[in-house]
Amino acid sequence: MGEKHLIVSGLQLWQWRNAALKAAIATDIPPREVDWLLLEVAGLDRLALRLEYFKNWPQIQLQLPLEELEQLWQRRLNERLPVQYIAGVTPWRQFKITVSNAVLIPRPETECLIDLAEGSASDVSGHWADLGTGSGAIALGLADILPKATIHAVDYSLEALAIAQANADNLGLADRIRFYQGSWWEPLALLKGQFSGMVSNPPYIPTSTLPTLQPEVVNHEPHLALDGGADGLDCIRHLIEISPSYLRSGGVWLVEMMAGQADAVRELLQNQGSYCKIQIHPDLAGIERFALAYKS
Repeated sequence: MGEKHLIVSGLQLWQWRNAALKAAIATDIPPREVDWLLLEVAGLDRLALRLEYFKNWPQIQLQLPLEELEQLWQRRLNERLPVQYIAGVTPWRQFKITVSNAVLIPRPETECLIDLAEGSASDVSGHWADLGTGSGAIALGLADILPKATIHAVDYSLEALAIAQANADNLGLADRIRFYQGSWWEPLALLKGQFSGMVSNPPYIPTSTLPTLQPEVVNHEPHLALDGGADGLDCIRHLIEISPSYLRSGGVWLVEMMAGQADAVRELLQNQGSYCKIQIHPDLAGIERFALAYKS
């Protein structure tokens, strides 16, 4: 495909934006998504969009042909395709993270995991694990705050790992992160007992609630990354059970969970018997979303 397909006039793009804004409002999609998309695919800045002065520009370079942008936008409207999958990126912490429908879109609340990890890390070198890395967001966040640590990122999905690796390469953090295909701790068996910390955003949605999630989530995001079994705690239970043999004494166990799961998770950690200083932390909305414990 030649470059010329990717050049449009300011007027064409202005007309597309107006139609897209109308359609968004008519179908209950936040109109701000239109401009966020144009920031990403047309490289426009917020001022140019707000004052609409790009309308008079003779040409604008797009990252994909306008017809394709329009087709994807129609899927946003009709099939509820998430706008992050259209742009192929999402902002997360200070990064721009590549995403596709092979990975969960990293959520703003998950950014707090990195701050909690930073606050809890007594050993800033050592080995840290990101189990179920998906797009690699948590591994990237850990590599950023723990520049002396080696981050081990595991995912079951090879497609997800390819995206995580690309993100590490793009952001210049590939030399600090190692990627493994497999289930939870399994690929890291050679480092048993040596981990300073483990961070995970595992699947935690109860199977029966999956169909009630927003169509953006249930119809487009990978179910492997969402489905936590009958009570939503299958993966968390496994991580509570297995992690003590991988963590060194004083090692950090840190997991994201769903609203309403905190009491059950605290009890599971207590009953396992290998953890101390169990803490529950809220997200920015005040929801008890993170469980933190140390291997005793």
